[in-house]
Amino acid sequence: MNAIDPTLQASDPAAGPGSLRRRFEAMHGATRHNPAVSRQTRRARLDALFDLVHDNGERFVEAIAADFGHRSAHETRLLELFPSLEAIRHTRSHFGGWMKPQAKAPGIWFRPGRARILMQPLGVVGIVVPWNYPLLLAVSPLAAALAAGNRVMVKMSEFTPRTGELLASLVTRYFDADDVSVVLGDAAVGADFACLPFDHLLFTGSTKVGHAIMRMAADNLTPVTLELGGKSPAIVGADYPLEKAAERIMVGKLLNAGQTCIAPDYVLLPAGREEPFLAAARAVVAKCWPDIAATADYTAIVNDRHYQRLQGYVDDARARGARIAPLTGVEADAVRRKLPPLALLDVNDGMRVMQDEIFGPLLPLLPYRDIDAAIEWVNQHPRPLALYYFGNNGAERDRVLEHTVSGGVTVNDTILHIAQENLPFGGVGPSGMGHYHGIEGFKTFSKQKAVFLQSGLNGMSLFNPPYGALFERLTRFLMR
Repeated sequence: MNAIDPTLQASDPAAGPGSLRRRFEAMHGATRHNPAVSRQTRRARLDALFDLVHDNGERFVEAIAADFGHRSAHETRLLELFPSLEAIRHTRSHFGGWMKPQAKAPGIWFRPGRARILMQPLGVVGIVVPWNYPLLLAVSPLAAALAAGNRVMVKMSEFTPRTGELLASLVTRYFDADDVSVVLGDAAVGADFACLPFDHLLFTGSTKVGHAIMRMAADNLTPVTLELGGKSPAIVGADYPLEKAAERIMVGKLLNAGQTCIAPDYVLLPAGREEPFLAAARAVVAKCWPDIAATADYTAIVNDRHYQRLQGYVDDARARGARIAPLTGVEADAVRRKLPPLALLDVNDGMRVMQDEIFGPLLPLLPYRDIDAAIEWVNQHPRPLALYYFGNNGAERDRVLEHTVSGGVTVNDTILHIAQENLPFGGVGPSGMGHYHGIEGFKTFSKQKAVFLQSGLNGMSLFNPPYGALFERLTRFLMR
């Protein structure tokens, strides 16, 4: 389909409870009237989603930049447009195989009966999208839900209104109203949305809001997938070159100015290597963002509230004895919400910066005595969404992998595990529950129906009442 006029708005996007309920009921009725969704229909919906993103990519770049005040166009193309299209491509290439019934071996005592799993659509899926990657974190789960044959309602963040309005208007052109619907509005609308009796609800956002989402969903026994966050550590092994570790950590940290759920939140370094790491980090910043105040490649903090939150972390840490180490000579710009990267040393758990997910360009550095002490530190804190290990010692790497639990891991780099469509993405404990990406998303949004097909020739009548001597002999044999 052709791109629509930019002034066109979605019908009733900022819906009240009644409008939301009517929209949900229309979709719900359609899923119950026609629960089986053909491969051809699913493919057509995925094609429409691909065209929506591909044909309007630069409009999304502009809308996201406007919502942030400034968002690097290069980062939006690399971190939102490309992975969104890749997620759809991967799903289109494989969902036909994922749909097929899976034959399973029945128990030996139930042969020659047959067993299989049927993958069926759940019905109506709700997706709550955060502000930090508003296109990718709408499109990626949407592709999985559509491939699984569901109809979908998407709640966009009020912090990215232009992106939400653009997506809402495009969805009305590329999809039937009963297939996909975009909901706009504030936190009150979000609460009404979460209270709808979806067949599955996926929420991406903070752990605090995740608690509230789960409570609201519980009233309807709605199953939830929670993609939260937390404090993702980067552990630098003693044998790994600091310059290389600093480059990969700083680039991963400063993508989207640190406003990434799997950004390295803090760094665990061998004791005594803090100053060399600082020097290497400053060199990386100077090389990648040579004029961080003026470059178009460094993203602004999304709004004043989050800018002040980050400044509050710095003020609190300084007041409690932390040493603040600028990584560039550029001063913070509150008007444009440009916050240059800062390292923090001599931090402790009493500081807010070590209690909350940072979600910005602040990087605490913590020394450790040996790798077991680093592992112990990680395990004494809530399980993170991501963990990064830098080291060439295979035994030490395996020790870190085996003795820590996190949502995912990238070794000798950051971020990249999220880009693998063949790997599940999801948190653990306070960093989330459930998975999506690739086949895992298809499974999340499908009902795996167990089916047993009884054979005409079978011995089940031997176990019918009235129970007698033959029954006793048979059950003794089964339980031998």
